[in-house]
Amino acid sequence: MTARIVRAGGFAAALLGLWILCVSALAAQDVPGVDMALWQDVANRAEEAVDDPDTENETLEVLRSRLADFREDFNDARSVNSDRIASLRDQLAALGQAPADSADGSTPSQNDAAPEAADVAAQRKELEAQLATLTAPVTRADAAYTRADGLIGEIDSILRARQTEALLEVIESPLNPVYWPQAMAELVYAVEELWDTDRTEEEREAQAELLRKNLPIILLATVAGLVLILRGRKWSTLIVARLRRAETRGLGVWRFVVSLLRIALPFVGLTLLSFAAIRSGYLGSRGDEIATMIPILGGIILGFRWVSEQLFARDEDEALLQLSDSDRRSARWLVSLITVMIIADAILRITLELDEASAAARTVVSFPFTVVMCYALFRIGQLLRRFGAEVVQDEDEEITRASTLARVVRSLGTGALLVAVAAPLLQAAGYENAADFFLFPFIATLIILGLVLALQRFSADVYGAVTGQGSAAREALMPIVFGMVLLMVAAPALALIWGARVSDLTEIWAAFQRGFAIGTTRISPTDFLTFALIFIAGYLLTRLAQGALKTNVLPKTKIDKGGQNAIVSGLGYIGIFLAALLAITGAGIDLSSLAIVAGALSVGIGFGLQNIVSNFVSGIILLIERPISEGDWIEVSGGQMGYVRDISVRSTRIETFDRTDVIVPNADLVSGTVTNYTRGNTLGRVIIPVGVAYGTDTKRVEAILKEIADAQPMALANPAPAVLFLNFGADALEFEIRMFLRDVNWMMPVKSDVNHAIAARFAEEGIEIPFAQRDVWLRNPEVLRQDGGKDTATPATAEPDSQQQTDPSDAARPDTGEMT
Repeated sequence: MTARIVRAGGFAAALLGLWILCVSALAAQDVPGVDMALWQDVANRAEEAVDDPDTENETLEVLRSRLADFREDFNDARSVNSDRIASLRDQLAALGQAPADSADGSTPSQNDAAPEAADVAAQRKELEAQLATLTAPVTRADAAYTRADGLIGEIDSILRARQTEALLEVIESPLNPVYWPQAMAELVYAVEELWDTDRTEEEREAQAELLRKNLPIILLATVAGLVLILRGRKWSTLIVARLRRAETRGLGVWRFVVSLLRIALPFVGLTLLSFAAIRSGYLGSRGDEIATMIPILGGIILGFRWVSEQLFARDEDEALLQLSDSDRRSARWLVSLITVMIIADAILRITLELDEASAAARTVVSFPFTVVMCYALFRIGQLLRRFGAEVVQDEDEEITRASTLARVVRSLGTGALLVAVAAPLLQAAGYENAADFFLFPFIATLIILGLVLALQRFSADVYGAVTGQGSAAREALMPIVFGMVLLMVAAPALALIWGARVSDLTEIWAAFQRGFAIGTTRISPTDFLTFALIFIAGYLLTRLAQGALKTNVLPKTKIDKGGQNAIVSGLGYIGIFLAALLAITGAGIDLSSLAIVAGALSVGIGFGLQNIVSNFVSGIILLIERPISEGDWIEVSGGQMGYVRDISVRSTRIETFDRTDVIVPNADLVSGTVTNYTRGNTLGRVIIPVGVAYGTDTKRVEAILKEIADAQPMALANPAPAVLFLNFGADALEFEIRMFLRDVNWMMPVKSDVNHAIAARFAEEGIEIPFAQRDVWLRNPEVLRQDGGKDTATPATAEPDSQQQTDPSDAARPDTGEMT
């Protein structure tokens, strides 16, 4: 009966689960937050565009952008209900493994397997149905994400292949004289078309009327533009000169800001001239387009010139690249020449493109400008190759930094020489696109890197003005950090210059935002930011609590200084551990997937870090047991003696009496022998030996020494100082003064004072303090010979203070020296 009930309950649960699965299958047709119909349409059109070789690049870029948007939506949908899904999986894991169904249809009793309870089976089916309902949209989002990512990859491959084909496209050589007449004719025709001459009489009258109406504005804009162009640079120079005479604080900052007027004022003037030309109405549609481009092209000229003036400044102290005056002057002129050639080439190319001129005409017209630009670039490369040639590697830090910059600049100079030679040769061979690909991006790279150097100098000047360091801040560490940040900011611009598409950069940024996966856990930059913020907050709170304990709470207790330091250090370790734990939990980083890797590496790490771990554990023991504390006078194995100044987690710092620091591993303090002279109290005994000459009244000496010891203010009265007559020494009668001091740290000064008192009192009492004496007798002096081999029979007696003694065995040895 029970078996029937169990089978009936299981059947009902199976029907319920089947019904829920059907409902979930219908509900899983859509991904939350995504228009699936629109997605299918975009995906199908993208597949058709990829298969069609005639699809234009612009169409592929638009489709790719829409696919990227859908991909981000699908990526977000992959984490929908993640907490609920994890909870359901945990509940299923808590129910245990489901019993396996019998393959032959026999009853559980026949297979010796206990059936699962009906309520447990029903709960399992319900949880599985809920899990299927929740994971269905995630599964569909995963599939759509994979499809979108694959289509994006195919579009990127097609666009890169087309870029390569365009780069290697062969155009007519500009050196072929056959194309010269055609190119000149097309150029003349394109220039003539800039002015709209095909106008009726009514249109001319209307144009003249418009000119008369706008004449005041046109004249005002023209005059203002010319003034700003002609006088703007001079005004900015005068402002800088006045700031220098006034010795303004942060002169470098103000000089940089004012130097920007050399760009801003002429740029405004060009804009006014362009406005006046357009308002005249005589240029025509094409002329208006050219006039609109004038401020942009002029801004490029001004920007290039401003960067060259920062790199090769007239003032040697302000030049970013230290070259000779003539080289800097040549470099500024060459940059201006390149800029003028770029602008002239760009205007002519735009003019020809507006008239849809042939490729042969464009390459013939642009080739002379390419040659002039390459000549100027070649000369700049030669100048850059000279930079830092006199700097020699040395141990000095400043010279090393200069040499590093010199190597970079000389490398750029070498690249300039190569590009200057290769670009005209490529264009002469018909590879105009390849020549443009190397020439213009390289020039733009030099300008951007020069701008980075100028902005780094500006950041150093700002830092110096804020901190009060002045120009000395240029050699500090922070400007280097600013330079690294500026290089990171300039990296996308350099990538775009060298052919990277905006979509390539957005793809990198999207991959960076998605993070990386470790097992089933995906870690994104947001997780890192959350981790850093929580950990920093916990660390600051820990330091704040340590400071409050150390300065406000613990000094009011009866805990000794060593105990206070132990409590503060222990709180720091616990706080940092809890901060790291909370940061990991708050960031949602699941470290369970690292358990296998950590287990595999634990053995190797254990062997490699066993000393560090041993010192760490020993440091914890020292902080808990406190056999030594900060400020204790200790002596460790090896004879090192001094005061404990710091107990860290790995080692202990001891300051010796020579004012040198000795770093002792904590494991040596725990396992070795340590003598602590001041542990618990500062009482200590000092022993002072004294010797007097034979024949002195010993009782009198003992009384004198006792008086001196009792008079010492640092000596304790209980136990009282003691004077002991110890030995009949070889040279003196030996006494010792033994007394306990209130503070053993005063041992050496007390010993010195007592010795002074003994010397003074013995001198008054006429008591002699003997010194060591030795008499040296030579046995068998006849063996000693002088000049002529004559024997000497006179015994030699050493001086009373001599420390030499003759070994009797030396009598049998001949003397090779002379005796006087």
